[in-house]
Amino acid sequence: MSTELIKTRAIYSGTGRRKCSVAQVRLVPGSGNLVINGIPGESYLQFSPNYLRVSYAPLQVLGLLNQYDIHVNARGGGLTGQADAIRLGVARALCSINPENRSALKSEGYLTRDPRVKERKKYGLKKARKAPQFSKR
Repeated sequence: MSTELIKTRAIYSGTGRRKCSVAQVRLVPGSGNLVINGIPGESYLQFSPNYLRVSYAPLQVLGLLNQYDIHVNARGGGLTGQADAIRLGVARALCSINPENRSALKSEGYLTRDPRVKERKKYGLKKARKAPQFSKR
């Protein structure tokens, strides 16, 4: 892209996280395409149509479904975590576009980060909380 196009196009960004997944989201005015790690969203999230619906949900709430292209760099975790991280990143980017969007997104729960993370394994235990079986003899 030339520098003239970059100056005239507004790019809004937001970061989303869930579990071990991190998604850096950029919203660019366009026709509603979703690109994740250079791959079209339909083929990247192909295992479940629910993942696509989750990713587009904040845009659908505001009625902006086909007005922005979504470019995502996602890493870590699985597809479920990445889809939810994309949802949070899109919601945060929409808040940076217009602060009035915040109340609608907040009431739907799209600005809340899901804090659940896998707990680390502790010394002397088989898993995070599972102790080995004790036998007196």
